[in-house]
Amino acid sequence: MLLHNRSQSGFTLIEVIMVMIITGILAALVTSFAAPMRGYFDAVARADLSDAADIALRRMARELHTALPNSVRVSGNFIEFLPTITGGRYRNVQDCSAACAGDILDFVAADTSFDVIGILPTVPAVGEEVVVYNTTPAAVYAGVNVVALTSSVACTLSAIRICFNNGMLFPFASPGNRFQIITGPVTFACIGNTLWRYSGYVRQAAQPTNLLIAPLNAAISTRLATGVNCATSNFFYAPGATQRASLITMRLTLFNTSDNVTLLHQVHVQNVP
Repeated sequence: MLLHNRSQSGFTLIEVIMVMIITGILAALVTSFAAPMRGYFDAVARADLSDAADIALRRMARELHTALPNSVRVSGNFIEFLPTITGGRYRNVQDCSAACAGDILDFVAADTSFDVIGILPTVPAVGEEVVVYNTTPAAVYAGVNVVALTSSVACTLSAIRICFNNGMLFPFASPGNRFQIITGPVTFACIGNTLWRYSGYVRQAAQPTNLLIAPLNAAISTRLATGVNCATSNFFYAPGATQRASLITMRLTLFNTSDNVTLLHQVHVQNVP
């Protein structure tokens, strides 16, 4: 009789049970680690949102601190202001200790220059502008109390003399004999899901809020933050009184696919012109 050996393959009941036990243990381990890992990644994403919002708000606050008194204006999700470069006090009376001397700022007839009491930390540049006694945004944005700085053989800009050779009659003298040197306007705007900074455009009597037309369509734009919920992000401005600073409140909401973060930041702006 011929005997044939047949090799048989398969799983025993014990092997199947062991596989089931091991699979169950692995599934339990994965389930127990899934929630903490998901929580960790959510916390990291939330921290990234908070950092992005905080950086944007701090940059805006740093610039708004330099705003010309009474130059801030808000319309919807647009906030505009005029940054100051420097400032000081102008001479309003001549020095007559010996022979009367000194270039005063004349408020009776058009003037072209004045002496600075003390010195300015930096020398103003041609094209920057000097403002005297700005009490409302309407005055400076309409060009009533502001004139561009110039330089010529007759009058050279320096840290002790301010020149505007085309002539200017400022409407009102400052009670504290103060003046400010400013540059062009800056606008922060929340559009769509992005927070923008616009600069390098011409000052307008009315606040520009349309990005498709002049002057903002040709302005220099810088992206400050993305993933912004502009529907819940907004700006508020409380002008205050001459005796105290004005208050700007900025609320910024950033979001991702699973979470959102809202930060509130307030900035005091010098209100004494």
